[in-house]
Amino acid sequence: MASLDPVPTPEELRERLAAAGKFLDLENKAVELGDLRAQASSPGLWDDPDQARSVTGRLARYEGLFEMVSNLEQAIEDAEVLAGLASEADDESSRTEAHEEMRRVSAELDRLELESLFFEEYDEENAILGIHAGAGGVDAQDWAEMMVRMYQRFLTEQGFNVTVEEWTEGEEAGIKTVTMTVRGDRAHGMLESERGVHRLVRISPFDGNARRQTSFAGVDVVPELDESQLDVEIKDDDLRIDTYRSQGAGGQHVNTTDSAVRITHLPTGIVVQCQNERSQLQNKARAMTILKARLAEQARQEHRQHLDSIRGEQGEAAWGRQIRSYVLQPYQLVKDLRTDHETGNVQAVLDGELMPFVEAYLRWRRAGHEQEQ
Repeated sequence: MASLDPVPTPEELRERLAAAGKFLDLENKAVELGDLRAQASSPGLWDDPDQARSVTGRLARYEGLFEMVSNLEQAIEDAEVLAGLASEADDESSRTEAHEEMRRVSAELDRLELESLFFEEYDEENAILGIHAGAGGVDAQDWAEMMVRMYQRFLTEQGFNVTVEEWTEGEEAGIKTVTMTVRGDRAHGMLESERGVHRLVRISPFDGNARRQTSFAGVDVVPELDESQLDVEIKDDDLRIDTYRSQGAGGQHVNTTDSAVRITHLPTGIVVQCQNERSQLQNKARAMTILKARLAEQARQEHRQHLDSIRGEQGEAAWGRQIRSYVLQPYQLVKDLRTDHETGNVQAVLDGELMPFVEAYLRWRRAGHEQEQ
């Protein structure tokens, strides 16, 4: 039986391809492609394995992207010619073949459109992911640890490399804070959807009366940038630096040396910690990198809020807003409050099936960008 799906026209397919190409910024990517090819042919490429993997991974994706666009342009043209010939000859078989080819091109465009959702300045960068227990006491700390498990499963499944920089355990259960560095293609773009407050409703496992408890945990996501990308000056007098013994998941010298480092930026109150490296000096250097990234992100958010106030918009800061609810009792539902994407399979989400929420957010973000243009 023939497919009942509507047949897209060549004009509709070309419009979708042009719209995707606009967000993909193909002109600039062509320039980047030449630079990536030069880096990939450098004799010293693998002196820094992490950088080498980043370069070769991005090179392969860009080359695949341009090949996909070229193939789609040719496929649309071929399908249009075939449809024209079928119409002239009144050949139903050729007409059916042309229609099936247009549907195939439409499906390929779905893939390209997903690529086009990554258009923001820092989408390509690695990410620093922080998870913090919020209101709700021990339940919130347990919820924060559940979220760590959820993200680690999701990120591993998506092929990212995850390093736990700092892990602070709760007094009774769960965790107070965790900081992880996520490295891989478009890590920041993939995780931007998670920035904000996540709300859990369930029967508390810590309540002897089995009462329903609402708990909150916050997620902080900032791009990991190198020194050339960071326009941040930090005065020594603005810092309080403390050392302590590593605990939990971080560090090879757990409970043996005071190698972990906590840095407090006094003017802003931002606190960063690192305990994953071998020495106190290395932990301090890594903590300073994370601090600079967070200060740079704060400056970007403040600038964005200033522009919103000029436009008369009442935008909420990225940190402190409730973005998603996870309800285990009295019914089962995970719902994103920005995109309205939801699912009743809560356990699958907690086991790391976050990609539908990420894609829904990216499409919502792009729609908002189009409205602003």
